[in-house]
Amino acid sequence: MTTYLALAIFILTYLVIASQKIPYLHLDRPSGALAGAVLMVLAGGLTLDEAYHAINYDTITLLLGMMILVGYLRYARFFRYMAFLLLSRLHSGTQLLAGIILASGLLSAIFVNDTICLMMTPLVVQLCEETKLDMAPFLIALATASNIGSVMTLVGNPQNMLVGIYSGWSYGGFFLRLLPIGVLGLALDFILIYFIFKKSLAGKTWEKAHLVAPRVDVRLMRKGLLVLAGALLGFLFSPKLALVSISAGTAIILLARKPPSRAFEYIDWELLLFFCGLFIVVAGINKAGLVESMFTPLKGFLGHSLWQQLSVFSALAIFFSNLVSNVPFVLIAAHWMDAFAQPKLMWLVLAMASTFAGNFTIVGSVANMIVMELAREHKRIPFWTFFKIGAPLTLLSTAIGVAILGWYAMLGW
Repeated sequence: MTTYLALAIFILTYLVIASQKIPYLHLDRPSGALAGAVLMVLAGGLTLDEAYHAINYDTITLLLGMMILVGYLRYARFFRYMAFLLLSRLHSGTQLLAGIILASGLLSAIFVNDTICLMMTPLVVQLCEETKLDMAPFLIALATASNIGSVMTLVGNPQNMLVGIYSGWSYGGFFLRLLPIGVLGLALDFILIYFIFKKSLAGKTWEKAHLVAPRVDVRLMRKGLLVLAGALLGFLFSPKLALVSISAGTAIILLARKPPSRAFEYIDWELLLFFCGLFIVVAGINKAGLVESMFTPLKGFLGHSLWQQLSVFSALAIFFSNLVSNVPFVLIAAHWMDAFAQPKLMWLVLAMASTFAGNFTIVGSVANMIVMELAREHKRIPFWTFFKIGAPLTLLSTAIGVAILGWYAMLGW
């Protein structure tokens, strides 16, 4: 297989990923990744056995285990109940803004951020309609805070899961280092949104939210939270994140005494297919030498000093994460880490910058699109309205992260 053919397959695959959907062929991101993987094998870039071995089953297993656990908690209506508790106790526009940012940020650190957006968007829309509030600041807050909060743990978003599998960072070590960056990012998110929408938030108060409490399966919710606590302890004390995750998923299946098919309906099988396809496509271009050749012209810009590498690589991560999406970029950049002065530190930079990059534009992350799609019949957020918050938020939060990570390096931590 020629290098040019591998490059053509790579470009076609990433065009589908970047555009989200090809209208005439009706290809979306998972089907585009699958088509790219099959073409890579048919064109001779990889043998079928090499394609099988290219898939990182630790990542797939980690994702699947968390999806099963989250599926049972969604089945119990845990997320709707948490959102109800939060929103029913807030009595002003400013409080609601702070509450949404705090809740979506912290919950996204424990669960995958896309799940939090799915659960909270309808309730935010309902409350804004009942209180006559402008939905724009709250929908933007939900999307951006879920992205920021997810940076704090190795299970907060798919790209962090990849970093956890490839980098060797422990769950606790990663959390301790990214926690202050995430917290400061959430504070910055509140300041920016409040400043932009200050007029629509000022003076907006109400006596009581009229949300109806969701019916919760209390027993299932308790079992799910018990298993979640066990999983978090396992993440802290075991380096085998995938084994802990799938064990938690299996445990809740055995304890729930509910039809597993109901919880399995919530599993994002398309995301698992998307990952499998990407693993194969990246393995194909790596075998053809394209991953190394892509990195070679960038080496001159990275420099040799720590601060220059931190700054330039963060900028590259933001740029490429918005160009081809953050998960594909992490898969490619994973092959570059050994070229840096401090590879282990740069894994943290990669996780942080690729996650914060999702806030740059309205199409920068799946979480953003979930919020906008679920709310589109009630409120459409213009591209530039999101951008005037998302762009400075991305750049400033990344700058804060670079400063903190550089400080860690200076302290030898």
